[in-house]
Amino acid sequence: MDTDRTERFERVADQQEIRDVIYRYCRGIDRCDYDLVRSCYHPDAIDDHGDFRGGVEDFIAFVQQGLPRFERTMHFIGNVLIEPVGDAARAESYIVAYHHLAESRTKPERDYTVGLRYVDDFERRDGEWRIAARVCVFEWSRIDPLAPNGWTPAEQSTLGVRDRTDVVYSSAIRQHLS
Repeated sequence: MDTDRTERFERVADQQEIRDVIYRYCRGIDRCDYDLVRSCYHPDAIDDHGDFRGGVEDFIAFVQQGLPRFERTMHFIGNVLIEPVGDAARAESYIVAYHHLAESRTKPERDYTVGLRYVDDFERRDGEWRIAARVCVFEWSRIDPLAPNGWTPAEQSTLGVRDRTDVVYSSAIRQHLS
């Protein structure tokens, strides 16, 4: 195999490994799996999430405090552009983050949706790609009260769970269905 072709395969493999980190991060946030979120960052990484800027452990504490106010979250990833150069890479990921809030004393049940981009600097250390620095670039947001009599899942439906009891963590989906 020629050198150029080998380099292209390596670049594609690096891009996929980085993309997997971004996907794992979203799963970790949506399932409140803070160890999974932590595994996406190098220990000395910095995260700028708008109302938070600091190190990984402080970021984990920040999301552990803030996420419980939402009944559910879902981070949808659209365009992902990854530009690796050696053991470093810049990734730009378009995100639509959905947050569902229960009714409160003063506000109706509602959805809070945010359009943003993760701009990440990744580094490969000891053969593993992780986030070294992240900036959340906010583009837009909206809050929508839920209409009365909206759709609700059937009683037997599998609902998302915000911890490691979610079906995605099942050792076998067949066991879940039994």
